[in-house]
Formats: sequence, C-alpha cells, structure tokens
Amino acid sequence: MVLGQANEAERLRLAFIGAGEAVFDWFIADDRIMWDGADLVLHHHPDPSRLESGQAFRAWLSPSARGELLSFVDESSPADPVFTLEFATGSGDATEWYEIRALRMLGPNGRTERVIGVLRPITEQKSKLRRLSYLAAYDELTGLLNRTRLREELSRLMMEASAANSPCVYVVAAIDDLAIINETYGFGIADEVIVASGKRLAQSLHGSDVIGRIAGNKFGMVLAESGEEELSLAVKRLQAAVSGKVIETHLGPVSATVSIGAVRLPEGVETSQEAMLRAEEALGRAKSSGRNSFEIYTPSEPRESRRRRLMTVADEIISALDDRRLIFAYQPIVDVKTRQAEHHECLLRLARKDGTITPAGEFIPDAETLGLIRLLDRRALEMAVAQLHTHPGLKLSINVSGTAAHDQSWLQSFIDYVFGNREVAERMTVELTETASLHTFEDNACFITRLRDMGCRVAIDDFGAGYTSFRNLHMLRVDLVKIDGSYVQNLSRSPDNQLFVRTLVELAQNFQLKTVAEWVGSEEDAQLLAGFGVDYIQGFYCGVPDIAPDWMSQDNLPAAH
Repeated sequence: MVLGQANEAERLRLAFIGAGEAVFDWFIADDRIMWDGADLVLHHHPDPSRLESGQAFRAWLSPSARGELLSFVDESSPADPVFTLEFATGSGDATEWYEIRALRMLGPNGRTERVIGVLRPITEQKSKLRRLSYLAAYDELTGLLNRTRLREELSRLMMEASAANSPCVYVVAAIDDLAIINETYGFGIADEVIVASGKRLAQSLHGSDVIGRIAGNKFGMVLAESGEEELSLAVKRLQAAVSGKVIETHLGPVSATVSIGAVRLPEGVETSQEAMLRAEEALGRAKSSGRNSFEIYTPSEPRESRRRRLMTVADEIISALDDRRLIFAYQPIVDVKTRQAEHHECLLRLARKDGTITPAGEFIPDAETLGLIRLLDRRALEMAVAQLHTHPGLKLSINVSGTAAHDQSWLQSFIDYVFGNREVAERMTVELTETASLHTFEDNACFITRLRDMGCRVAIDDFGAGYTSFRNLHMLRVDLVKIDGSYVQNLSRSPDNQLFVRTLVELAQNFQLKTVAEWVGSEEDAQLLAGFGVDYIQGFYCGVPDIAPDWMSQDNLPAAH
C-alpha cells in the first residue's frame, strides 16, 4: 500500500505499528477489548488473540499491576483522564516490561465507560535504566562500590563515628606495579588481577566494613578497627589476602601485592574528601618504601598546608561549576601553508568571582588529584557543543584528561552526549594524551572508533611522550597527532630535536595521519616544521589563547573548511 493512498485511520494504524506499539479499545460494559498490532508487539505472550476481554488481560498482569489498573479504571471523575502504567510479565531472565498509556472516556455519572490507549514494550529502556543506576553506584569491573558511592558511605560512617564517639579508619590499598603487569601480560590480565585483588580484600573485611574501587589500581575501605594493634592486624590481614597466594589468570599465575595508606577518623578530619586525601598522602609515603608497605597518616605542617590549599581549590572548582564560571580560551590551530586557522583548541579557564582569569595549569592538576577532573571534562564537552551549535562554521577541539580516559562509564557518558548532538560531531576533534591512550589501550580504541563513527576527529596529544609504544598507534584509528611541544620549542636551536621531530612526522605520515606541532614560537621554527612536512602549527607565534576571539561576533564567523 502507498502511504499517501491510505485513509487517515489506516495511516494512524501503520504509524503505531511502525513505532512498535499496539492499540487497544476496552469497552467496560461488556469487558470487551479490541486490539490492533498485539500480535506484533506482544512477542512473549503465548496467544495475544486470547486477550480479547478485560478479565483475560488483567489475568496476564502481576497482582500489583492488576490492582493499579483497576484503580485507574474504577476512579470516579478523575482529575486527569489520561494515565500511564508500567508492568512486568514473566520472571527472571524472561521478564518483559510494558507500558500502557491510555485515555479514560467517562460516562454521565463520571465512571469510566471506555479505555483507549497504546501498549508498548519497554524492556530495553528498563535495562538501560537499571544499568545506569548500577553504574551510578558500582564499579563495572569489580562490582564493588564506585568512588562516588564509597565517598557517600564514608561521610555517613564518619558522622556515625563522631556521634557515637567510636573512631574508625579509612584505608586505601593500591596494587603494586600494576603497569608492569599491564606491559608483561596485557590489559586483560591486569583486569583479572584487579578483580581478584578486590574480591580478596572484600572477603577479608568484617561485616560492618565497606569497600569500593576508587581508581584503576586502588581500593578504599572503611574499617571498624581503630586501636593501634587492631589496625596493624587488619592491614596485615588485607595484605596477606592479596599476596598470600598467586592469582590464577587465563594466562597462568600472577603474583600481586598491595601497599596501604590509612587515616584515623574523625581525629580532626571534617569531610570525606579530606579523609581520602590524607589516606592518599599516607599511601604515597608507603609506596616510596617499596612493595607491600604500610603507612598511617601523621600530621605535617607542609602537608597540612598543601591539604588546605587543595581544599580551597576544590571549593573554587565546585563553585565555578555551580556558577557557570568555567570559560574557554580559544587557540587557533593553523594550516602551516596558508597560515589560516583550521580549527581552535578549547583551553579551560576559571573566572574567579573577582573577575581575574585562572589558567588551566593552576587548577587542572589539583582537579585530577581531587577526583574532580571528570566534572570539568564533562562541562568542557557541553560548552564546546553549545558553541558548535551557535557557530555553524566553527571547528573546535577539546581535551579528555588521562584520568577520565581510564573511566569506562565516563567514556560511555561522553559517547552518549556526542550521539545526542551528532549534528555537530563532524566539527569536533577530541584530544587524548598519548600516554593515557596507550595505558588503557582497549577501552580507548573502542572509544575512538565510536567517536569516529559519529563523525568526530580524534587527535593524540603529546605525541612523542610515549615513543616506545608507537607499534600500537595505527590500531587506535586516530586522525591527527600533536607533537609534544617540548620537542618543538626553540626547534631551530636544537639539531637533536629537529631529528626527533622529523622522525615523528615521517612515522605519522606512514600511518596517513595529519600532524600538529605545538608550542611554535617563531617564523624560523614554523619554516622548519613546514619543511619536515608538518600539516598544522599551534603556539603563541600563531595565535595566543583568547577568551573573546573575533569570530564570536556573528559578523566574524570562521569559514567552514
């Protein structure tokens, strides 16, 4: 049938079928239901043709859904004649979810005489919501609490400990030399070690203790043991659980140990963030002593000063996020031949309440230490997408920090946001540092592929910092590489750097990759780079980062390339 030749009712029926929805018309007086499309939508009902009465339909529902439906139908003179009902059928893995959206048609007495509506399957949406809800609280790899949820639990337990005058301990345990396991056995084996270590640590805890995975190789735990001897025994128990027996992996046995840092609570610690920072400080000292070490936090004026500074920075960052005081400085990335801007890199700046502008170098490293970098990276993505919508001729590049690049659930949320704005994706370049990309190679290879499938370009930043890992470069499917500025700065004065940069460019060309040279400071350096075959240059010589470039005016939009 040609759609244009169908009558209005037929077009409406086809539209519902195309949307995967069944239409029903329920006459209450004789309990008769007329269906259209039920056989196409109710795949898991043994015989949809049997649902021709309200009684048969209600019998198919669970008792709770049955009662809810009857309450909607029996309601006298409802304020809103429209209602929505979700229900599940089946059990276990065979459970299917459906949604009813219906209109009650009332008689003169205010009672429902007829119900007309649609029924559609929502199992997939429910599964996605359950998964998102799970990821909001749990680490996907280990099944333990994630950092955010553990921090909430830590806050709660600190309050309880303070109220009951019953001190507790926050402990952070890090798997020693996980990078060596990655390099020796591969990332899959490292994941098996992480999972096994987390399981062993969890099994060594007491019932009231709490554990979560707070970073790639780190686990945070809240322990009830608070005395000197109790804590010492607890730490030995945790370390023995990991190191006492080799971890069996699908490539054979792997030995692992953990170093531990701890802080007693509350003991002058006011927030869970402060507790985590102090435990991390203790862990840092433990790791400096070698594998399988332990340190407990002790006050130190230099460390306290740094902690206070970090807390101030944390407050400043959160306030800037809440007040929308994060802004971009845009630096042009210039075609080395035409000297015209090909696109602009978005460099984060923090606008303080007094009007001063703080460069990224003064807060990004602290944001990574504080675990706030994911929030900044997400805000940067949202800001860049908004600019791309506002300026149709604009091309922008944004950065994903190394910390965020290790977080698979964060990468998925990034993908989802780009997918929701895919009409601007072709004008977006996403920059990943080389070291971060190769450290979590498999996850980032998938991330890069999905971005490129939506039209984004992907660049490897700091190209040259991980020179020994070039064998993996062609597998990442990136579009551009940005040569680390430390090799480009004052290039004309360094024959060694000239040789190195020329080698990098030739390597990139072998992979059919475009190259960007960063930190270009002079015409002489620009000419050298052009001779080497570099495609684009970036640096103060080409254009300084600008928070209000000319193209922000509607009369000065950059031309689309």
